[in-house]
Amino acid sequence: MIVDMNEEAANTTKQMIEEDGGEASTFIADVVQESACKALVEAAVERYGRLDILMNSVGIGGPGAAPDVTQYSWNRVIDVDLKSMVFISKYAIPEMIKTGGGSIINVSSVDGIRAAMTKNVPYAAAKGGMIAATRAMAVHHGRENVRVNCIAPGMIYTSMVEYVDDKKRKIRRDIAPLGTEGKAEDIAMAATFLASDESRWITGVLLPVDAGLMAAGPQSLINNILDDYEYD
Repeated sequence: MIVDMNEEAANTTKQMIEEDGGEASTFIADVVQESACKALVEAAVERYGRLDILMNSVGIGGPGAAPDVTQYSWNRVIDVDLKSMVFISKYAIPEMIKTGGGSIINVSSVDGIRAAMTKNVPYAAAKGGMIAATRAMAVHHGRENVRVNCIAPGMIYTSMVEYVDDKKRKIRRDIAPLGTEGKAEDIAMAATFLASDESRWITGVLLPVDAGLMAAGPQSLINNILDDYEYD
């Protein structure tokens, strides 16, 4: 079940799934509202009979250093990126427990681990909070066989960063050890593993899917970058 506040976007995703031979339905909701979080869980159980997997993949950007942050931007980013994950899980976890457990996959960001290329304090705070909440939830519900893990995407190219020009896009590729650009499918494949029984003994894990970015520091990559740029 695809949840989105944008009906057109939800239907586009549904169509892609069906064209690949899968089945999907949509549920239109603004997950900032707790009532919507409750309703979407109820709808999933009603449509499919049970709830085994929840993937919290929702996020909006939150630009600005601390002096630039407004109360509105702070509240909106925290609500969308972090609060929604907690409140959807609030209603999903009891349903998973009823049927013997389940898997929750939260999509954070490398920006929640280290400072980003851009100034984005609200986004970094929300994604860092998601990592902390993931670990807490994994501990709290381990005995109930509810596994909770977190993916931290690196410099993947999605609609959120379509504004990036070619020069910055190249830098995003070059700063990671693999020197390549990620796609949404790279995150989906990691999530598929964490949702499956192949990861049955894994919980509370933060998995960077980032071309090795979090494994490296700037000093270890400087030669790779300098090889591609000329300086006066």
